[in-house]
Amino acid sequence: MSKHQIDQIITLALKEDIGKQDVTTNIFIPKSMISDAYIVIHQKATIVGFDIVKTIFKKLDKNVKITSYFKDGDVIKPEVRIIKLRGKTRALLTGERIALNFLSHLSAIATNTTEFVNAVKPYKVKILDTRKTTPGLRFLEKLAVRKANGVNHRLNLGEMVLIKDNHHIACPQMPTKDMLAKARRRTKKIITVEVEDLNHFKEAWLARPDIILLDNMNLAQIRKAVSFGKKNQYKGKNPELEISGGVNLHNVRSYAQTGVERISIGALTHTKKSINVSMEITY
Repeated sequence: MSKHQIDQIITLALKEDIGKQDVTTNIFIPKSMISDAYIVIHQKATIVGFDIVKTIFKKLDKNVKITSYFKDGDVIKPEVRIIKLRGKTRALLTGERIALNFLSHLSAIATNTTEFVNAVKPYKVKILDTRKTTPGLRFLEKLAVRKANGVNHRLNLGEMVLIKDNHHIACPQMPTKDMLAKARRRTKKIITVEVEDLNHFKEAWLARPDIILLDNMNLAQIRKAVSFGKKNQYKGKNPELEISGGVNLHNVRSYAQTGVERISIGALTHTKKSINVSMEITY
């Protein structure tokens, strides 16, 4: 996504929130009035969204002065001022809610990601997001994951071949090896095969995709899959193993201990608690 596309998202959000005008602010606040303001975080969190906040207020007051005391990805303690603003009071009040909404939302995803990343240390496993994102905000949500040391899965359907269960169901006469062969003839993109049991896993391993996604398998099945892979190594690159389905903070470390290379977690983006941030006007 380009800066222009991000700008469009912000423009739409402002239009949605302001409507024709911020009638309350325009009634009570003179056009020429200048104020200082601070954005404060009220809980420990991984913060993401500084550039978004700057863009929002610059749209409303091109001369606004913005000072960020931290950078995206920093872990901040509670009750800390993270941004200082000085500009037209109307602009500060009108942009407040949208700026805080973006900051709260993206920081919630980043904080969630940080917790998962920390939970699997010191195992060499990647924590990945999925496509379970808010429509229209995927790029920003995946940015939040990256800033918290997570890894992005495919951004869209065009980035990777991912043969899922419904593809197998829709093509019942085509074995996995034939599906991979057809995909390789059509593209050089990474090829992933989703499997749901050990028999299908072995079939996929012999077909040698780039990644095998172990979907909703239990720990015993995953350990057997890892063991099979170690006993049937190829010369050169072997398929990477990825876990997906039912992963949470209580069990992610157990999954990491199995020896897989990747764990994809939809909850990074679709299950999070908004971060408590506020803006305080000072004069």
